[in-house]
Amino acid sequence: MFTGIIAYIGTIKKIDSKKNLLVLSIDMGPLAHKVRLGDSVSVSGVCLTASFKKAKVVSFELMKETIKKTSLRSMGTGSRVNLELALQAGSRLGGHFVTGHVDEVALIKHIAQEKNWVALRLDISKTNRKYFVPKGSVAVDGISLTIGKIGKNTIDVYLIPYTLKVTALGLKKAGDCVNIETDIFAKYLFQTKQTTG
Repeated sequence: MFTGIIAYIGTIKKIDSKKNLLVLSIDMGPLAHKVRLGDSVSVSGVCLTASFKKAKVVSFELMKETIKKTSLRSMGTGSRVNLELALQAGSRLGGHFVTGHVDEVALIKHIAQEKNWVALRLDISKTNRKYFVPKGSVAVDGISLTIGKIGKNTIDVYLIPYTLKVTALGLKKAGDCVNIETDIFAKYLFQTKQTTG
């Protein structure tokens, strides 16, 4: 479980392709010393398990399903990724509950920018639209954000300068893809409503 508050922007140092597996080796900088083998780490919103560690570089194994269903498939050596360590009991919850299980990969349709303000318009699927509400929560590449506006097949999220500075979203451009995780509470509420009638 995570909170969507990014701790560090890591850099992919190496990608190894194996049968049914992709191994990402990421420079985690100062976070690396806190990671033990077997720990869960959110990598741009995808919950991955640390499988190897050498100094500041930590490796993660991606199964075919993860490669297929997340934007990590489009990453290359040198790509920057958002990193967050798993939430510890008793820690402050600054964002919202994020599981690291990606619901869909969304295209950045448009970026509007004004002084100290940026809006991202993201394409979303009809399947997941029911989980979005104005002022509700969404995780975009692992970042806890508030939904500002909902269109027919889009959502808008607004970014302050600090978010652009401390996350890899500041490096994104229109046409890029991001991982989307809808609010887990919205899912439970919708499912409860469906089953109770």
